[in-house]
Amino acid sequence: MNNVQRFREEQLMAKAELARKAGVSESTIDRIEAGKDCRLETKRKILFALGLSVQDSVKLFGRRRNGNGHRAAR
Repeated sequence: MNNVQRFREEQLMAKAELARKAGVSESTIDRIEAGKDCRLETKRKILFALGLSVQDSVKLFGRRRNGNGHRAAR
C-alpha cells in the first residue's frame, strides 16, 4: 500500500470517488496506487481532491526523481 492509497483509505474515500473528485480515470488511480509515476498536473489534482496543498506533495508522492530513476539532487 502506498501513501496515496493509505491517505485515501484514512479518509474513508473510495477509489472511484477520488477519481471523480480529481477528474481522472479510476485506472489512473489504480496505476498511481500501484506505485507508477504520473504527470505533475495529475499529482496536483489528486492532492486537491484529498484536501491537501501542493506543499503536501512529498507526503503522498515522495521526493521527485530525475530521468534516471534516482532522487534529484537538491
